[in-house]
Amino acid sequence: MATEGEDEGLPQQHWGVFGSEDLDSRLLSHTLRFVETLEAQYLCPCCSGVVINPHQASCGHIFCLRCIRALLENGLSAKCPKDHAFIKSNEVFQDNCCKREIQNLDIYCTNYPACAYTFPLCHLQEHLKTCQFEIIKCPNQDCPETLPCAELEDHTKNHCLHRLEPCPHCHQQLTLTHMKDHENTVCPEVKVPCPNKCTQMMQRHMLKEHFSQCPELETDCVYKKYGCSVREKRAKVLVHEDAALNEHLLLVLENNTKLEKQIHSLQQGMSVGQEQLQDQRSAVSSLERAVQQVTKDDLALSSVQRSLEDQRGRVSNIQLQLKQLSLAFGQDSTHTELAQLRGSLGTLSQQVSVIEGLKEQLGVLEDRYLQHSRLLDIHVDQLQRNEERFQELESTSYTGKLIWKIRDYQKRKEAASRGHAPVMLSSAFYTGRSGYKLSARAYLSGDGAGRGTHLSLYVVLMRGDFDSLLPWPFRQTISLSLLDQSPARNHVSESFLPDPASSSFARPVSDTNVASGFPRFVSHGNLEAPKNAAYVKDDTLFIKIRVDTSSLEDL
Repeated sequence: MATEGEDEGLPQQHWGVFGSEDLDSRLLSHTLRFVETLEAQYLCPCCSGVVINPHQASCGHIFCLRCIRALLENGLSAKCPKDHAFIKSNEVFQDNCCKREIQNLDIYCTNYPACAYTFPLCHLQEHLKTCQFEIIKCPNQDCPETLPCAELEDHTKNHCLHRLEPCPHCHQQLTLTHMKDHENTVCPEVKVPCPNKCTQMMQRHMLKEHFSQCPELETDCVYKKYGCSVREKRAKVLVHEDAALNEHLLLVLENNTKLEKQIHSLQQGMSVGQEQLQDQRSAVSSLERAVQQVTKDDLALSSVQRSLEDQRGRVSNIQLQLKQLSLAFGQDSTHTELAQLRGSLGTLSQQVSVIEGLKEQLGVLEDRYLQHSRLLDIHVDQLQRNEERFQELESTSYTGKLIWKIRDYQKRKEAASRGHAPVMLSSAFYTGRSGYKLSARAYLSGDGAGRGTHLSLYVVLMRGDFDSLLPWPFRQTISLSLLDQSPARNHVSESFLPDPASSSFARPVSDTNVASGFPRFVSHGNLEAPKNAAYVKDDTLFIKIRVDTSSLEDL
């Protein structure tokens, strides 16, 4: 039923609210304006509006479906409002002919007078899809604006606060409402000040790298482990390290002297430990012999115990026989035999006492054996640790070269592929007694671009005791080689010249710098099944790292 007044001089009979159930639900809220005056047959007798989903009663009048249902569901006898004829539900049917006629009636666009198009009612939905005056909600998420279709493109591209725009710094697509927060908190390309309040401005993603090298960051002197207690901003610490070089060298010499004394003490301790170990081994041998003897004595004791049980049984039988003889002949006739039996019983008691003494001695020997075994285990463990320490000291290279032996290749590779200990670290080596300190890293199952397909090799620059005396950045050529263990000597080698601008080759400010090398040094196929080489032999491979020291001056 119409709820709006007349417009542009059109009589009220020209318009009505149309909401047929078989049309799109969006039409329910539209006000329809018919070009021609509606005939009475198209008006519902109940609501006086255009017939919606027409149904004809037995009296011939046409009703809206919802109106005829309301009449029939009243519970009372339904009557036609026009002629008061009774309406029976089984005589009501859908009037498809009337429905087609209504849908073919011409109407004005629902956006009239802005849009003056006229067309059949059945084409309304199709027209509204292209009508430039149709009010449409902005398609941008969270935008509440509604506006004519003709203005939608300009709104979504230029005015909508919820439109997607690229970040001017990192070019990530974001809504304008989130752009400011993105720039202030997470954008990696926005320049931000250093949190240590130094004068530099840098992109946010560079902040972490800068922070570790910021001259305003408080840090310890590199000689802290030798006893230097200075902790200042990095710039002042570097000045201190250069200015107090003599004092630092004295600290290093004192520490080296202490270390030499410790090594000497360890050597003496190892000698004493070896002597004690030899004594313990002798004691263990003696204990083993004693245990063997105790075992023999135990067997003899068991035999004596069995014999004693037999003798006890015999004594019991004899005592029983004595009682019987005493009853039969009197005590005089059995006195001599009884004395003999008592003598035998005394002898047996002495044997039992001796055996019990042997058992006590066996228990004491077993306790001593366990005590000596525990002491022996302690000395063996200490000896192994000392041997490992001396092997490490003996294997340290000061020539800029390292031969790295990796055992159990297949086992370590399989463990690395499962995520267990993916990286192996070599021992440290030096370019000289007072030179650069380096080490190597190997990923048997691959790393980065070589994960799962290649052996990855890297070199790491480490913080050394003499870094303040050495030139920086590190510029020496580094060569890595996988050694062929066959007579062909077809080694696989790669070399690289350090990039002076990379932080990997700057003076270390922590224990190690970022590793540099080759993630795809050699494929697993060429490593494990080469045509004319043997890189893995007895499940062992050798890696050689060489630093070109020809241009280095000795300190």
